[in-house]
Amino acid sequence: MIVKEKRKLKKSIKIVLIIFSILLLGVIGIITTYQILLMPISSNSKIINFEVEKGSTVYGIANKLKKENLIRSILAYKIYVKLHSINDLKYGSFSLSKNMSTKNIIKVLSKYGKSKDIVITFYEGKNMRQIAKIIEGKTNNSSEDVIKLVTDKQYITSLMKKYWFLDDVVLNKNIYYPLEGYLFPNTYNFANKDVSINTILETMLSQTEVILDKYKTDIKSNKYSVHEILTLASVVEMEGVTLEDRKSIASVFLNRLNIGMPLGSCATTYYAAKVDMSERDLYLREINMNNPYNTRSNNMSYKLPIGPICNPSENSIKAVLYPNTTNYYYFVSDKNRKTYFAKTYNEHTRIINDLQKSGNWYEW
Repeated sequence: MIVKEKRKLKKSIKIVLIIFSILLLGVIGIITTYQILLMPISSNSKIINFEVEKGSTVYGIANKLKKENLIRSILAYKIYVKLHSINDLKYGSFSLSKNMSTKNIIKVLSKYGKSKDIVITFYEGKNMRQIAKIIEGKTNNSSEDVIKLVTDKQYITSLMKKYWFLDDVVLNKNIYYPLEGYLFPNTYNFANKDVSINTILETMLSQTEVILDKYKTDIKSNKYSVHEILTLASVVEMEGVTLEDRKSIASVFLNRLNIGMPLGSCATTYYAAKVDMSERDLYLREINMNNPYNTRSNNMSYKLPIGPICNPSENSIKAVLYPNTTNYYYFVSDKNRKTYFAKTYNEHTRIINDLQKSGNWYEW
């Protein structure tokens, strides 16, 4: 009798374990499916202008996101906002893309809303002085006040608590503008011309966070810090046009850094002198000046500029994170912005001579 009872008990335990295993596999399957459904629709980074009407609800907007093919699943979207207690969306015009995860889309819609009364476009490659002038031209703020705020140590320190990619390296006394390189170039919408400078800056920083979040794992595993990645990306931005060219230009600079060769970028020399490249030619004393931004200086071996020289695009950031593998150490562009790469200085010189003879050499 006892033996029979034991057999029944073992059989019951076995059944319970089987049921538990099935349930566990079911839960794992559900969680995996949920995570997949939150992933981006595609790798397409083309900007889609997405409108949220005033009065739209967190749940109500799911259908429109699905219709625009920006999310994989309405149900997964609704589960996410429920689990994370998200019950507030901004209304207005938003810049979204299909390579954004549902999480990032919700982050933009819930935290970085923009009304549509004024539109400001900050183009890739603009530096802090240029951004200050754009803000002055579009709002009731002066460029002087912009520069004053972006060099305010107390304000910059407060931003470090909000954004994971900012740290005290930007407060180095030799850096001209602590937020240079960290303000993502894009088209932004604000309520009116009385918008505050800090609202503009933090809206741009929030968009930078959206972009950098996509590459966070690779950024953290990179030998260079976030600051160094953005610094090199800013130089690549000024030197290249296409993504493929920029990936090879990044390779040239990384190859130079590896052997202790100065980057030799004219763009950094202009920035060091606080002269825009289209403004005028540099004086000899400016070209040769000892400045932590000037990579044409011999004392810049093994060194990047001390900080970014402009605010780079996502493509330039990608070029630095995923550069081409080359043995190039030189490059030059012709007047049509076509880029030529060379392994040796002699080869580089020959390319320049050929461009000059053919009338393709760029001159101011």
